Amino acid sequence: MGMVFEYPCPDATVPELKFITLSRRRWDEWIELGVMERLRQICLDAYDRLIGLELSEVAVDCCITKAPCGAEKAGRSPVDRGKRGIKRSMAVDAKGIPLGAVSAPANRHDSPLLVPTMEATSEALGALPEGASVHLDRGYDSLLSRERLEELGLGWEISGKGKPAPYWATFRWVVERTGAWHNAHKKLVWCTERAGRVIDFWVAFSEVVIIVRRLIREGWTRYRWEGRPSRRP
Repeated sequence: MGMVFEYPCPDATVPELKFITLSRRRWDEWIELGVMERLRQICLDAYDRLIGLELSEVAVDCCITKAPCGAEKAGRSPVDRGKRGIKRSMAVDAKGIPLGAVSAPANRHDSPLLVPTMEATSEALGALPEGASVHLDRGYDSLLSRERLEELGLGWEISGKGKPAPYWATFRWVVERTGAWHNAHKKLVWCTERAGRVIDFWVAFSEVVIIVRRLIREGWTRYRWEGRPSRRP
């Protein structure tokens, strides 16, 4: 059994959270049908239509989390005394909206995941606009990374090795924030799943939650509707 959805309890004075659980069989059905990927695409299209994705500045980075049960995508974590972990590589727009993500063992280097991450982004959005700049940390500071981005027709801003990372001068902090939003969903920060396709399902589900929350928050400042909260959500 596993937690999937949350909803407010109508009988409580202060809304409380109750949980609906679904069996593993139901998860497998959804994964086979690609339900979560379709829902993620719907949410991303809705955000782009109502708010607008800012694709001129894209940030890419990786995040390592624990995988205590091991997994198809688990490896020795270089930041957790060699314990098993999973690495998520994700791309976000200038506002931190997740555009695409891939998962890999924690001992995989960041730079080889750059192209798969950009390909996952292209599958969701098509080609990024000409002249788009990709912001990366020093882990991507290599000739090969630059050649890969050039092949994709993209520009880049990469922090140099041996130099302080200029967070104040780049758009890279937004991907760190999105990684924290992912980790707020405890299913990812302490992943007990073993099958790679199930892990990817939870990553997609987490992205759906993030996109919907940002859509509501941004929409509150731009639109008026019946039942609109009096305070910014």
